[in-house]
Amino acid sequence: MNTKTTDKLQFPEWIRFRIPNTKELNEVYNFLSKNNISTVCKSALCPNRGECWSRRTATFLLLGEICSRACVFCSVSKGRPLPPDPLEKDRIIECIEFMNLRYVVLTMVTRDDLRDGGAKHIAEVIKEIKRKFPKKKVEILASDFQGDKHAIQTVLSSNPDVFSHNVEVVNRLCSKVRDTKCSYERSLNVLETAKSFDAHIIIKSGFMVGLGETQEEVLQTLTDLSKVGCSIVTIGQYLQPTKRQVPVSRFVSPNEFEFYAHWAKEHLSLTVIAGPEVRSSYHADFWCDNTKGG
Repeated sequence: MNTKTTDKLQFPEWIRFRIPNTKELNEVYNFLSKNNISTVCKSALCPNRGECWSRRTATFLLLGEICSRACVFCSVSKGRPLPPDPLEKDRIIECIEFMNLRYVVLTMVTRDDLRDGGAKHIAEVIKEIKRKFPKKKVEILASDFQGDKHAIQTVLSSNPDVFSHNVEVVNRLCSKVRDTKCSYERSLNVLETAKSFDAHIIIKSGFMVGLGETQEEVLQTLTDLSKVGCSIVTIGQYLQPTKRQVPVSRFVSPNEFEFYAHWAKEHLSLTVIAGPEVRSSYHADFWCDNTKGG
């Protein structure tokens, strides 16, 4: 497998992201901007944001738009975050009503500046969503909370339907593309801790390929995630958001993505959503509605 880094890789024919010009897309974009609602779709420059917004789906970014860590693959702003906004949950509730969401995906910037990593704030948002919309499902894509088990338990106490935390890359590449405060082992421990607190919750993770990993490392990562209790794993093609981020090493073929999904199902009984366009929350409502956690 060729993993040699190339400065100027040309997009292959199988990667074609289209931004539909629809009424729904414009309505969602205008509403989010007018009401100062943060989404990881926009902050992380997700190439699927046009498709998702036109379907009236979005992943809400909690605790501001400034991350306390500096992973070199991520385009989210880095620096000193602002204090948590107590009115954030009210704006999220309003947006859920406007978009008529059935399935709500929340994520967060990492807040090492907060004693609990923002866990209490996240839990309060989830509780309010559950109180206001008891039939809606909520997925939280959480940070590692510096491995704080109490913080993880605080989030789980709000009864999300899915707890997700991304390992981001295979073990060998973790120190090269993630912040120095991150670790592959800690990420696995976060997922395992969440599962130990709630045996019936759906545990989910995801990682990128195209950064220099080998096929064997991908299979090992899937095995590791299965062992700690994951039910769903997403694998997507890393794309360099801007020139400031680490470049793409290679473009993974659709056949290779398909191989990973089939291998995981056959050897691990693990649901893997894999493809060039796949991101952590891509079509999350479909996959999580059709997966059992315990």
